[in-house]
Amino acid sequence: MGVVYFCEVQFQKDEQLYERVFAESSLYFYRNRSRFSDWQAVIIYPSRSIEQNDIYTHRGLLNSNQVHRVYLDELGDIRQLSIWLALMVLTTVDEQLAPEQARYLLERSSQEQSQTANSDIIELITTIMVYRFEQLSRKEVESMLGITLKQTRVYREIKEEGREEEARQLIVRLLTRRVGELPQQVCERIETLYLEQLENLGEALLDFTGIADLYAWLEALEGLR
Repeated sequence: MGVVYFCEVQFQKDEQLYERVFAESSLYFYRNRSRFSDWQAVIIYPSRSIEQNDIYTHRGLLNSNQVHRVYLDELGDIRQLSIWLALMVLTTVDEQLAPEQARYLLERSSQEQSQTANSDIIELITTIMVYRFEQLSRKEVESMLGITLKQTRVYREIKEEGREEEARQLIVRLLTRRVGELPQQVCERIETLYLEQLENLGEALLDFTGIADLYAWLEALEGLR
């Protein structure tokens, strides 16, 4: 039998975090007791200020070697950490320092990691930076990191989301012209369609003569699930 590990990454204040984590961990361990001989919990915080204030009732576990609390801002110089731990710290460093640290991790990854691991690390770094600097354009993020984002998964996903939203807006306009004003529930249903379904609807609506045809198309789509 082995040890089961529970990991919680907590970036927002939760005054009942430990109650939930310990209850869920204990319940899982209870239900799988035949598979595991022990359990360990790791709780990761950006800083101590995010930890819940009332921890007295959990002092036994928190002071044991069974529960491990990690405060990312106390781990030290990002350049002295393992690459994977450094990636976590990158989410918390000051925005003024983040670009330099990200470029360092990109360079270090290319030297230390296999091609597959390096690709994964590039994806993680670009994801972190794109979402930390949402106000910047793609070109600005590329310039910041010294790489091209076009081939990274995060950029492809953002591009795909953009295409999907453009297609959705176009379909709604075409449907409105074809069958009249769309009911709210129909608009909400169209919001749930992904790109391929929107493209299919764009072809089908050319044959619609009224909103009944749209309802029939949506019902048929439900039947295919």
